[in-house]
Amino acid sequence: MSIESERETGIDSAGPIPGYYDSPFPGEDGGPRRQLIPRSPALAIKDGEQLRVTTRTAFLANMVVLRDPGEVFLQGNSQPWEDTTAWVERIDPVTLAPLARSADLPGGPFWAGGILVHANGDLYVTYGRYCHRLDAGCALRASRELPRAQPYNSLLALSDGNLVMKNFVRDGSSRSYFSVLEPERLEPVCPEVEIPEGSIARISKDISAGGEFVYVAGDHTIFRYRYERGRLERDGDWAHRYRTMPDGEQSYAWDPVIAGGSAWFIDNGENNFNRSLKGTGVATGPVHLHRVSTSDAGDADVLTPFGLPHGTVYNPPLVDAARRVAVVYDSGNGRIAGFRYGGRGQFERLWEHAFDAGNHFLLYPETGEIIVNDFDGTTDHVVILDVESGAEKGRVATGSPLQSVVFQSPGWSRDVYTCGMMTIARTFVE
Repeated sequence: MSIESERETGIDSAGPIPGYYDSPFPGEDGGPRRQLIPRSPALAIKDGEQLRVTTRTAFLANMVVLRDPGEVFLQGNSQPWEDTTAWVERIDPVTLAPLARSADLPGGPFWAGGILVHANGDLYVTYGRYCHRLDAGCALRASRELPRAQPYNSLLALSDGNLVMKNFVRDGSSRSYFSVLEPERLEPVCPEVEIPEGSIARISKDISAGGEFVYVAGDHTIFRYRYERGRLERDGDWAHRYRTMPDGEQSYAWDPVIAGGSAWFIDNGENNFNRSLKGTGVATGPVHLHRVSTSDAGDADVLTPFGLPHGTVYNPPLVDAARRVAVVYDSGNGRIAGFRYGGRGQFERLWEHAFDAGNHFLLYPETGEIIVNDFDGTTDHVVILDVESGAEKGRVATGSPLQSVVFQSPGWSRDVYTCGMMTIARTFVE
């Protein structure tokens, strides 16, 4: 693991992200590297303070993004069948009441999509096989039907403002393809770009001294593509086959995090969600945390954090690069743990809990707080942990009857929004 490449990896929360609006959380996971770090004050919970929660029903709420101070946008969709639609609401930052709502946006085949706030101030949603442009009042400005009759799971903004997305192929029946659109009328910038495998995971992006790269986890291999002047070209010198066991023992990976000079991701993503992910893993083997250096794909690690059968996840790990701590979990067996990582192959277990965690976490580096969830079989909880010790600093039930396996976002005032598929919750310090 190269110290130089660790230092080279940028931090999305350090300032405005090229292509994105200047806000504390303009896109899913805080930015295209998926570092899960908001550019906003931490919860900083102190002795004598408690977590409180406000929850409202929001069917298939998926994620929240922030625009100007006080502006909060919620994206979700209709029933998960074939002819689905997406929607966007601007919500009150405290009460969660809808202040504006889009028309139903065409989608088609279902998979949870995504929303971002573009540098131009507009909102862009990729859901189903469509990409939509909306203004800050949630009014539709443009739409584009995407080439494949499959869902496209979200989008990223590139440094020049163009948008990149790819289709979601869960069953291995075909390869996936990138589409790149310009932001004004959503016209294609270039022909589709083929990926050698089908891909399930959301894509990630990094800008370094070596260029601008889009990372994509295929169903067996992670690849990256160089982006330059409107074109994506596969980097033939960088790829890593992470899936090395028989398919019945190991399944595909989810979203890569670009942090500390490496791409980090968890495998065994195939499952049959049923109110929660516990006991639903399809592959017989345990989950693995994978680390692949961004400067040399041959520099890679695999950690088996729990060793439990039928492990599974839906989402990325959390990596605190400054403290050199990776937080990994197994939603199929209800485990979460923090590991200190050193040189190649060096992982030290710092803590472990029997939590039913499953969503996209948040990290506040200034306090070491991480925000996770824990489903008790009846309702979901938002939990604050210390990233190094695992000490629990706060917990509150959200009232969601399902385990959250989607997104969290910071608010504007020591608060966090958690989408629970049936609810949207605001957790705050009091």
